[in-house]
Amino acid sequence: MDSSSRFSSPSSSINSARGIFCSQSLNLRSISAIGYDMDYTLVHYNVKAWEGRAYHYCMENLKKLGFPVDGLTFDPDLIIRGLVIDKEKGNLVKADQFGYIKRAMHGTKMLSTRAVREIYGIELVDLRLEGRWVFLSTFFSMSEAVAYMQMVDILDDGVIPANLGPFDYKGLYKAMGVALVAAHVEGRLKSDIMSNPEQYVELDPELPFTLLDQKEAGKKLVLITNSDYHYTDKMMHYSFNRFLPGEMGWRDLFDIIVVSANKPEFFQMSHPMYELVTNEGLMRPCFKAQIGGLYSGGSANMVESSLNIHGDEILFIGDHIYTDVNQSKVHLQWRTALICRELEEENSALIHSRGCRESLLELINQKEVVCDIFNQLQLTLQRRSKKLNSQLKTVAATNMDNENLSQSMQKLLDVMQILDVKIAPMLEADGDLFNKRWGYLSRADLWDKSHLMRQIEKYADIYTSRVSNFLYYTPFMHFRSQEQNLAHDSHTNYCSRVDKFPSNGKLD
Repeated sequence: MDSSSRFSSPSSSINSARGIFCSQSLNLRSISAIGYDMDYTLVHYNVKAWEGRAYHYCMENLKKLGFPVDGLTFDPDLIIRGLVIDKEKGNLVKADQFGYIKRAMHGTKMLSTRAVREIYGIELVDLRLEGRWVFLSTFFSMSEAVAYMQMVDILDDGVIPANLGPFDYKGLYKAMGVALVAAHVEGRLKSDIMSNPEQYVELDPELPFTLLDQKEAGKKLVLITNSDYHYTDKMMHYSFNRFLPGEMGWRDLFDIIVVSANKPEFFQMSHPMYELVTNEGLMRPCFKAQIGGLYSGGSANMVESSLNIHGDEILFIGDHIYTDVNQSKVHLQWRTALICRELEEENSALIHSRGCRESLLELINQKEVVCDIFNQLQLTLQRRSKKLNSQLKTVAATNMDNENLSQSMQKLLDVMQILDVKIAPMLEADGDLFNKRWGYLSRADLWDKSHLMRQIEKYADIYTSRVSNFLYYTPFMHFRSQEQNLAHDSHTNYCSRVDKFPSNGKLD
């Protein structure tokens, strides 16, 4: 893609789907090393194909165990990243930045707003309670979530054979998880992908040049992936080598390569490190990584020691909010960048829905004006009836008698009900262009950020849709966070809302 078709300069990128967005200021000049995850970071997969294949093998394993899964198909539109599985209730929920549940689905059926309130009330999602809540923070969660929600329907229908044992929703999640893990462990899934990478991998010609720029700028590049060497070599060779100059191969881009890293433990503790000495995967123990080396296992501390680079001199880029971003920041104080491909689709959806959102906000503002006037009249009536504070005047002071005051209030109620009829379906439809069930990735409703967005802003210094977006910022870019507005920063003239109240105190 020609850069001019995207944005002409970093200063204009803030409005671009391919921009890099900053939560905490980050100067790339202070970064000496850049670490990369591979899956869904340096190598992006066709989600429907990859996760659909994982789902297929999961269902095969469940069928072998005796579960009635015939006829079920993978539906990637059923979920979005950032949702949370409630294993106690068999629900999938979307929470806001504070953990309050805004939307929920039981099995594959969306619950009404009223049902959500009745089930959860003011209960908060607490991701520390891993026995109950499962945060879907990566594309790899899609096959898991779709399979589980469909299995909840089967459990509710009472068609699981009795010989498989009684199941509650937690037990069902465990059984489904075992089947999915087996799909990965058996090796058939990755064997399929290595045999036909063109069906699963989406190529990005700009990506290798992004890393070349960083390398030529003096950054040490490190690949840290949980995938094994054979899979890593196949995927990286397919994705990179065709675009690199001359005889250069993907391994030439990196100063250190670590496969089978076992993240997040890689960032938390030390494990034995092995050097891979042959293409067949022969390994020998080692105690220190060398520049140009290829290793299995080990720890982040070993990488720091080998490069003689520590803490905030290192930027780690990955797609998993916990395994990549949270852990490298919390345990090592590395700087962090999150890759979230859905930002491009969400940006497009927001652009196309701009007119509808503006109309919706205008209606909401109209209702607020009417509601403010109603509240002032109600307070006036209250003070008169109780004969308290009679000397005080409300903002919407009026000379109407009580009967006319009550009639005016009823008219205002009628107007609010008319506005509600218009507003309700527009609120329901907000976000439909991104996902009809769950709305936008970054928003829990019209106003509040989603729980995922809170996690991103808390742990990712910068975030963007793909690594190749760095190509248009230079390796010396100083990303600066935007000014953070506080509630009291916004100065609105409350009294202006009642300016339209008729001077004669009567409503037409």
